[in-house]
Amino acid sequence: MAAQFGLRLRKGAATTALAAATVAALAASQAPGVTTDSAGRQTAGAPSPDMTTRADDTASGNSQYYTDLPPLDSPTPTTGPGGTSGTTGGSESGIPATVLDAYKKAEASLRESKPGCNLPWQLLAAIGKVESGQARGGRVDAEGTTIGKILGPQLNGNGFANISDTDNGAYDGDSRHDRAVGPMQFIPSTWEWAARDGNDDGAKDPNNIYDAALAAGNYLCRFDWDLSNSANLRSAILSYNNSTEYYNTVMSWLEHYRKGTHEIPDGTGSLPETPSGGNSTGTGTGTGTGNSNSNSGGGNGKGNGNDGSTPSPKPTPPKGNKPPTNEPGGGTTPPPPTTPPPSTPGTPTDTVHHLENAGPSNLTAMAGDTFTGKLVARTETKAGKAVAKVRVRFSVIGDTDTAFAGGEKFATIITDSTGKATAPALVAGEKTGAVTIRATVVGRSVAALDHKVTVTARQADALARTGTTALTCVPNGEFAEQVEVKATYRGEIADKVAVKATLIKSLLDVTENDKGPYFKGADGKPVRTLALETDAGGLLKLPKLFSDDATGTFLLRVETEGGATLTLELKVEAPAETAEPTEPVTPSPSES
Repeated sequence: MAAQFGLRLRKGAATTALAAATVAALAASQAPGVTTDSAGRQTAGAPSPDMTTRADDTASGNSQYYTDLPPLDSPTPTTGPGGTSGTTGGSESGIPATVLDAYKKAEASLRESKPGCNLPWQLLAAIGKVESGQARGGRVDAEGTTIGKILGPQLNGNGFANISDTDNGAYDGDSRHDRAVGPMQFIPSTWEWAARDGNDDGAKDPNNIYDAALAAGNYLCRFDWDLSNSANLRSAILSYNNSTEYYNTVMSWLEHYRKGTHEIPDGTGSLPETPSGGNSTGTGTGTGTGNSNSNSGGGNGKGNGNDGSTPSPKPTPPKGNKPPTNEPGGGTTPPPPTTPPPSTPGTPTDTVHHLENAGPSNLTAMAGDTFTGKLVARTETKAGKAVAKVRVRFSVIGDTDTAFAGGEKFATIITDSTGKATAPALVAGEKTGAVTIRATVVGRSVAALDHKVTVTARQADALARTGTTALTCVPNGEFAEQVEVKATYRGEIADKVAVKATLIKSLLDVTENDKGPYFKGADGKPVRTLALETDAGGLLKLPKLFSDDATGTFLLRVETEGGATLTLELKVEAPAETAEPTEPVTPSPSES
């Protein structure tokens, strides 16, 4: 369904035969319910009852797409002479950095919003490969927007679905019929309701890989399908483009990316060669030159790979023998090169040599608090000149619950005019100790910049008892008043602060006493040291106190992390004896 881009030279006959054999194998093994029509062509089995099969109900309108299959060799890249990739597998498995970042962000977002969908980012990568060759090899700017629009063929019923204009040409520049738009190739009518803002810039642009990837993920998850289930996965893929060959091709890339992939610089990816021909029932045996041999969907089988109509004379190729490409507004212009010329870097990212720390160092925050300073990384050329409009990714590294505001562990920021990328506010978790925040340049292999921050335990610098009643008891009795204390830190409530309560021997000897008042443990036995924690209001009510048969004045010491202490007196006294009443003396008569 992808638009007609500059196509590379056709593969050799052996490669074509191998690709055909692989498609056949996939069709036999991965597409349950596949049937054939009267012409012997494969067609998709019945889709899920939750979805319909009209062409304009699919994301793409059953338009054109690339049918190239992944290489059969290892996806692990190797290095050949001159530092170039030594295998087709390494090259084909590489995904442009910004495009890969968009897929992974979409997966993370859907893990939160639709956890039952189990969408893998590799599925978005597979669809992106088949639809647009990963945004034409990663030709995107710093914000993730494609350099030049990616448009599919006119959906005028000639070889493809017939979809009259629905957006007045706003997205596709065509006011007569719709065209699929952007790196994930949405038809405008679908984008109208499926659109998402994947990069939080306030816009929903089908030409932006972040927006398009998140929209594609939501589209695939819209029926609450569990994509870890093979039947649900098949239904979801067919809902994107209702073609068995499309399903097989996407599945082949999905499995390839699952075996391993790697990040490559933006703009250096390779474009597919072979477009499908026509709509959902086509065989998709494109020649690699843009001409389709398919005779599906009412097409004449001799289409130009764009709209199914009789091809017009081929325009004279531009200098360099680069094939033409169709761009909005008509006319033919040579496509942008897949690799920027060495002498003229294609994007600011290409000029970045290193990262420098441009903010505070050694930030410290108490658990639960927001760090007062923000981490800043500056992108610079080899000469130390600032580089603007470069994507810098901040990542929280290791086993820690410290995260950026909102609970995110990753944040991608575009550098400003001074080359600085400022990370979002960082919130300290409950796990104490050193935490590493790593800054890397998206789309460029330069040394990472590690920021070290420290999380300290929650503290209190003051403790006060909330009650005033004297704490007294009789031997072998129970104190009537439970001790409650309030902890504060710099005048503010100190919540979730660790507290230690100990019945001590004396002010000079703060070791645990072996007689006198005590707490009861779970087994009912005396306990004279407890580890506790203040509540959300900074309050802590100690368990009930009991006494043994010892009498006298005893001490309860309460202390917190941070050095706040409070010592309270506990008195155990025997009850006062009461005098027995005496008989009144009656005077004798002689005395009276």
